[in-house]
Amino acid sequence: MTRRTAGTGPRMAGALCALVLLSVLPSDRDGAAAAQERLTQDEALRLAFPPPARLERRTAFLDSADLAAVRRAAGEDAATSQRVVTYYLARRDGRPLGVAYFDGHRVRSLQEVLMVVVTPDGRIQRLEVLRFDEPPEYRPPEGWLRQFRGKALDDDLSLRGGIVRMTGATLTSQAVTRAARRVLALHRVIRPFEQAPTGSAGTTR
Repeated sequence: MTRRTAGTGPRMAGALCALVLLSVLPSDRDGAAAAQERLTQDEALRLAFPPPARLERRTAFLDSADLAAVRRAAGEDAATSQRVVTYYLARRDGRPLGVAYFDGHRVRSLQEVLMVVVTPDGRIQRLEVLRFDEPPEYRPPEGWLRQFRGKALDDDLSLRGGIVRMTGATLTSQAVTRAARRVLALHRVIRPFEQAPTGSAGTTR
């Protein structure tokens, strides 16, 4: 299995998302009002890990065996082909607080970008919407997203289990749930808290 991790120090970097390279800038169609509803990566990371937490941006490189493991854990409908995964590991006073991943995907035909924060024991700590290009009535509200908190990668993390779908927004419900499962599966494969610190043996670039 080939899984190397590269760290880039305790800064909140700009545009490279964890699963895909995405822009979080508003499109012309959305206008200024929609732009005000969006979060940048830095803003989302500060919400999840306010100072004095320290962030370290890392990149994991996955091979075919890793991707197969993600597919088995997340489910076929939540699989990914992304071999380069960037994530943000947070610590305070040397103690791990959690890891933030950014997942970009389509809901129906337009883009959604989520930040999924995972606790050291592999549960969802919080879930934030950074970008939602579908009509606003289908955007997942904060109250609905709260039900993901504390969820682990098991049968309860599904629309047949402990996740109640949004009324009139089935595609959004499916997209968010798949993203949550995908991130937890990636987290399980990457094992970020077992990786060597930046600058130590075993890191690259």
